[in-house]
Amino acid sequence: MASAYLAGPMRGYQAFNFPAFDEAAARGRSLGWHILSPAEMDRDIGFDPLLDSLAGFDMNAAIDRDIAAIRSLSKEDGDAVVMLPGWEQSKGARAEKALAEWMGLRILDARTFEALAHVQ
Repeated sequence: MASAYLAGPMRGYQAFNFPAFDEAAARGRSLGWHILSPAEMDRDIGFDPLLDSLAGFDMNAAIDRDIAAIRSLSKEDGDAVVMLPGWEQSKGARAEKALAEWMGLRILDARTFEALAHVQ
């Protein structure tokens, strides 16, 4: 089973955009993907998106974790990074996409799980 990491905007969105991440995770799983979701990983460490605050959240640790998750993917296994709508305005999602491209991974659209149309 191929794995997919979800990348998209979080800061500046209601509930840190977790509902969009959850929807994309459910869609991917229904299509047979093993999903790596930063929203789920944040919940696993006790982050509550409804508090609308990053107080006490270790952003550097989250960045390290997310980079490690992407680096765990393999182009030989058909793994991918899946871009949620609005990723273009997110520094983190753009960095995650750049890392995935550097690694030769597929870049997919979270709405369809098909190749993301080229964006300049």
